[in-house]
Amino acid sequence: MYSSKPSVVYGFHGLDRKAAFRILNGESEFKHSTNDYDWLGTGVYFWENNLERARQYAIENQQRKGSKIAEPFVLGAILELGNCLDLLDQKYNDFLKTVYTQLKEDLDALGEPLPVNSGFGASDFDFKKRQLDCAVIRYACELAKNEGEDFDSVRAPFIEGEPLYPGAKFHTNNHIQIAVINPDCIKGIFIPREKSR
Repeated sequence: MYSSKPSVVYGFHGLDRKAAFRILNGESEFKHSTNDYDWLGTGVYFWENNLERARQYAIENQQRKGSKIAEPFVLGAILELGNCLDLLDQKYNDFLKTVYTQLKEDLDALGEPLPVNSGFGASDFDFKKRQLDCAVIRYACELAKNEGEDFDSVRAPFIEGEPLYPGAKFHTNNHIQIAVINPDCIKGIFIPREKSR
């Protein structure tokens, strides 16, 4: 009863400039990420209300080996979250704990190992590769689909980056991320404008 979301949120997606204009011109669509380590499972990823972090991500991605970003760019989107697996809502946190247990039992019965979250080094507390989280969220989406209540999106907060100052629990890249599963949740696309004053 109390878990309705705001009617729309702004999302920002870092990508290559040419790809962005193909999407804007209706020649292409946002691509669903389907990696087994994606933080929120399968979907189109957006930084919620965070233009600058999307911009930073596009620049960081350009530096990666095999990156498809030649010229970093950001598109804005007007998103309606629909039936959202929202990990800022306690009922969905509780649901995900139950899903994890079910996934573990099912994999044990098949004799298959449970995926593991992993990082890029011993000091990487935020785990860049989230195979376990991805598997649990995908399983949650599958269970919901089997019940006829497909999730349209997934939303979660993340603590990421270095502490802002010594002893801080606030970090340089904290953010809320949204993975849009149902493309109909993307109500509009725009080029973000800079503040005029």
